[in-house]
Amino acid sequence: MSTALLIILALLIYFASYWVYGKRISKNLVKVDDSRKTPAVEINDGVDYVPANKWVLFGHHFASIAGAAPIIGPAIAIAWGWIPAILWIWFGNVFIGMVHDYLSLMASVRKKGKSIAWIAGELTNKGTGYLFSWFIFLTLILIVAAFGAVMGIIFVKEPAVPTAFLLFIVAAVITGLLAYRAKVNFTVATVIGLVLIVLSIWIGLSYPIHASFHTWMIVILIYIIVAAALPVWILMQPRDYLNSYILYFGLAVGGLSLLIIGFTGSGHLVTPGYTTWSAAIVAGKPSPFWPVIPLIIACGSLSGFHSLVSSGTSSKQLDKESSGSLIGAGGMLTEGFLSTIVVGSIAAFGLTVLGEHAKTLITSAASFGAHYTGNLKFAGGPVGIFAKSYGRAANAGLGLPIHAMAVFAGLWVAAFAMTTLDTCNRLGRFTWAEIWAPMKDGAFHDFITSKWIGSIPTAAVGIWLAWGGAWRVIWPAFGGANQTLASIALLTVALWAIKELNATTAYKISVVTPAFFLWITLTVALIWYLFTAIPVFLHKSVAQGWVIGLAVVVMLILNGLLLYSFLKALKKSPQIAANAT
Repeated sequence: MSTALLIILALLIYFASYWVYGKRISKNLVKVDDSRKTPAVEINDGVDYVPANKWVLFGHHFASIAGAAPIIGPAIAIAWGWIPAILWIWFGNVFIGMVHDYLSLMASVRKKGKSIAWIAGELTNKGTGYLFSWFIFLTLILIVAAFGAVMGIIFVKEPAVPTAFLLFIVAAVITGLLAYRAKVNFTVATVIGLVLIVLSIWIGLSYPIHASFHTWMIVILIYIIVAAALPVWILMQPRDYLNSYILYFGLAVGGLSLLIIGFTGSGHLVTPGYTTWSAAIVAGKPSPFWPVIPLIIACGSLSGFHSLVSSGTSSKQLDKESSGSLIGAGGMLTEGFLSTIVVGSIAAFGLTVLGEHAKTLITSAASFGAHYTGNLKFAGGPVGIFAKSYGRAANAGLGLPIHAMAVFAGLWVAAFAMTTLDTCNRLGRFTWAEIWAPMKDGAFHDFITSKWIGSIPTAAVGIWLAWGGAWRVIWPAFGGANQTLASIALLTVALWAIKELNATTAYKISVVTPAFFLWITLTVALIWYLFTAIPVFLHKSVAQGWVIGLAVVVMLILNGLLLYSFLKALKKSPQIAANAT
């Protein structure tokens, strides 16, 4: 198969999904109305509730939901073959991810920016909402652990990346001050910010910072605590908006390159389309495609973390309801296109990147499935093989320098991964406050939930888990928690659609069915992970292994309790909806 056909199929699927399926949900189910004031406009506290230009918000939203996950997951999943990987990405994007993200955003907008856990509690009972908050809190810790470990490794292997990222922060703060305090013309502020980004990348390449993995863990810990407590307009909004231009450039170059080499006949997907049902992936163990695939490809296909961003930060910045389609549905589909480029680049150039280390991979499809993930270390891990494959694709298609584009791809991944980390910790602060809500009166509650103290728990525990750098074990744990969260969030928005939007039977089925499919898949996958991967982690780090193992057990228990609550609510919902009419 040619790379051009892969890109064309993806674009056709995504445009049709957005303009037909997505717009119908917006018009016929949610019934958007711009005369309703969004929480950002109605509350506008200058800290968390701040109305944003829809393209600024798209940049923040996409940078927050994407991170490194839509790159790392597909890069690893190639072990099963590029066909299973791409089919899971496309299926998840259209039938689960887009619906999940958009409805999570709009439900929160209609509930004054409340979190998905709070909405679950309102639609079922307070106990369910409280359990959901704990589930989310554990998930956020695992996200910080997974992304923290990956970022520490990238910073060590590519010393130019941390220099550029630290300067990104300065560029973002300057842009935010120009746009929100100095009231400089938005276009002028954007141009200044982009010039500063280019300068940051150049300085990063010229003056790399060399430091140990653990040093970077401490730096990341301090950074995400500070970023989570600062007003959103100072850093998050402008930084994510500027990062979005890196995304647009990266997607344009990658997509055009794969199209061009496909049309010229030099672009072919040369890695096996299918290898084996149980490729060696999680902790080096044979990992069955079902149910393990959602543990590996998380955000690139669908992600429960997206519901936290949609209902945590994006719903508090939406300027009007009609902008929700671009942010929720558009953000998910754009992320899917990014993952498609990852699959296409690695499937076309991954063997070239691995060079002599690919000898064991080309003997047979089964051999590829058995040895691919083990050989990723020779390319710099999943991020490394993507960056180098991307560089070769850009060179073959547009004649751009291989090394420069590979470095750009590494900077791209790092910038978005750090965005996810600080957004995740901000969401951790919100969730921490919800957990302490039963004690909402008194000085102790005010202290423990203050923005600075509340920003510490998620960051501290997550970075501690990442301290050993065992990303190959942590990543599936994050994926399992993340995707299970997606099934619970889907059940929540299904209840919202049934109880308050009077959804038709077709819309009920389109939301409830994938939610139950995900719940079953992830429950089985987490049980498999508990008995297959955790023993490997325990051998490397007893303390962290026990903590992650315990977290998985707790999540499985909470998962069962949450499903029971939602089933009871779903059983009652038709009568409630009827009474409401």
